[in-house]
Amino acid sequence: MQLRLLGRSGLAVAPLGFGGNVFGWTADEATSFALLDAFVDAGFNLIDTADIYSNWVPGHAGGESETILGRWLHASGKRDRIVLATKVGKAMGPGQSGLSHRHIRSAVEASLRRLQTDRIDLYQSHDDDPGTPLEETLAAYAELIREGKVRAIGASNFSAPRLALALETSERLGLPRYETLQPLYNLYDRAGYEAELEPLCRAQGLGVIPFYGLAKGFLTGKYRSEADLGKSPRGAGVKGYLNPRGMRILAALDAESAESRATPAQVALAWQMARPGLTAPIASATSLAQWREIAAAADLGLSSAAIARLDAASLPER
Repeated sequence: MQLRLLGRSGLAVAPLGFGGNVFGWTADEATSFALLDAFVDAGFNLIDTADIYSNWVPGHAGGESETILGRWLHASGKRDRIVLATKVGKAMGPGQSGLSHRHIRSAVEASLRRLQTDRIDLYQSHDDDPGTPLEETLAAYAELIREGKVRAIGASNFSAPRLALALETSERLGLPRYETLQPLYNLYDRAGYEAELEPLCRAQGLGVIPFYGLAKGFLTGKYRSEADLGKSPRGAGVKGYLNPRGMRILAALDAESAESRATPAQVALAWQMARPGLTAPIASATSLAQWREIAAAADLGLSSAAIARLDAASLPER
């Protein structure tokens, strides 16, 4: 499988990443282990999680995804076959949030313990933290890189002006720079990334690993009316896509699926993989059947005409 570089980090990943938000939530431990084995054994390697996953579940406090992933790493012996990405910054409890030196140092140790590893390949700022100087945050990351606990750093949910300022700060002070951006981006959610972030990332040579590659499952075609929202625990988050533009996108996916003899999910992910400057969309699965479906997207090459039709059908409204 052809690998793609993550910025200037030296890390190379397959063109599709696995989103670990499902581990311990909609995929129990046994299912998570099976999914992870299938993912790696198929030649993929980027696994993305966060310390906060899955604190939105009643009775969870965060760290559940990392804990399951760590148990799998210990049991499988496949640590050296993956690029391990996690995140820091969202609230893990009172006084446990943000990108201060103190919190980063504390959070990384907790993540390493849960993950049962001595290093994180890609450590990402989960959110921007305007209350902490960029110099402080980047200096904390520099310490972790020197100590071998982190190999490279990335940003998630940053605006273009703040990401540009962070990159300028790194260059000015000789500190590590964000080598990747993890934005919200898919066939429906295009405007926020394409307007300002995409030109910046391409100019600066950053890797782009967008989350919600299937728009919370909407782009699979599973949800076509409000009556469908009860099909899964994630259904409620799809309601905002059920509008005329969303239906137009699904219709275009249906048409291209028939033309390509593929599924809507495969077409939606292949459209992202073909986007210049985009490294690897991140998508999740909760069963081996789902995983096999989305994995096949990596082998689906869309024609330029198909991409143009999907572009037109999903054009953001102004």
